[in-house]
Amino acid sequence: MVGVKLPLFVFAIPLVVIIRAIRPFFLIRFSALISSRIGHFAANTELYLCDRDAGINVPKRRYIDIFYMVNPISNEQLAKMWRRVFMVWPAWIFAPVVSINRLLPGAAVHEIGSTHGRDVHNLYDRFLPHVKFTQEEEALGEAVLRDMGVPKGAPYVCLNVRDSAYLAGTGWAYHNYRDSDIQNYVLAAEELADRGYYVIRMGAKVHEAMKSNHSRVIDYASNGMRSDFMDIYLGAKCHFTISTGSGWDEIPGIYRRPVVYVNYGPVGYLVSYRNQTMSITKHHFSLSTNRELSLSQIFTEGVGFCMQTSDYESKGVQLIDNTPEEIRDAAIEMVERLNGTWKPHKDDDGLQKRFWEIFPTDAVDAYEGNPLHGEIRARFGASFLRNNRSWLQ
Repeated sequence: MVGVKLPLFVFAIPLVVIIRAIRPFFLIRFSALISSRIGHFAANTELYLCDRDAGINVPKRRYIDIFYMVNPISNEQLAKMWRRVFMVWPAWIFAPVVSINRLLPGAAVHEIGSTHGRDVHNLYDRFLPHVKFTQEEEALGEAVLRDMGVPKGAPYVCLNVRDSAYLAGTGWAYHNYRDSDIQNYVLAAEELADRGYYVIRMGAKVHEAMKSNHSRVIDYASNGMRSDFMDIYLGAKCHFTISTGSGWDEIPGIYRRPVVYVNYGPVGYLVSYRNQTMSITKHHFSLSTNRELSLSQIFTEGVGFCMQTSDYESKGVQLIDNTPEEIRDAAIEMVERLNGTWKPHKDDDGLQKRFWEIFPTDAVDAYEGNPLHGEIRARFGASFLRNNRSWLQ
């Protein structure tokens, strides 16, 4: 393998010399797209383009940004669509260039840098999506929806629930605190279906089929119709998405579709910076005190930003899934907010205000110190707060 790569690195050396030599007149920057994980592939790339539109991280001189993709590609359709937005070069050319460049002083100026996938400048609400379908792709997507049983013009909701199959065999099992049981979502799905929505259960890998006989509940994840193309198309065109916070939900995100996050964790990483976004979290139960932690205790006990299952275990905290009723109520709230029939209770605003007073909106990423939240534009589920008033302590 070293012998195969060596000529490429030798070729890269004069290229880096040229790039460095012309830097005073013309800046060349590089970045690998995070193409192996669909969430980062979607969000980080879209946010780079939003940053560019907003004049953020844009050099004050002539420049060009060069991107390349690294295998495996998480979604070939998304890769095809990004290539229509900007030039994507082969990794075998520019990965060695980046490696050689990093051996020299001043390498950082040639790195584009990462947005980390969090819209802390609230740019999604300012700019339109950058990735679009062709006319042929629009026609194909609509044809597949008809084949799936969704009539033309009928609204549908995507359901994205990560389970134990999501990262099986990848070495990422330490994230399994984020898993939940698909059967706990049947109540919400069938309530939406009774209200006239089609509900499409997403997933490239799932542990089991969804147990519903409702004609408007479609288990796309296990019915043999799943494809890279439809993964993107469905997310782009949905009325809204219900998600547990796994990578695919960044697809409706980059298309500015509303998202309801349920069973979300870690609490401190809530998606707070987008309009038409709402969340409820898993319950945090303390094994030592035999009671649920309040919102403030989640942070004082040091579990508000835990990223691994072992972190919760070491602190004696068990995560308990939202009930089917909590999930249903969150879905109904989003439906009614979107169609204008939502009727708030008199104390909803006060409960919402109290939640955000406790929540650490000034939190930063533990690894690089980047802000996690911008202007707060999302909401926490009203029914959850009404039914858990003592949690707001």
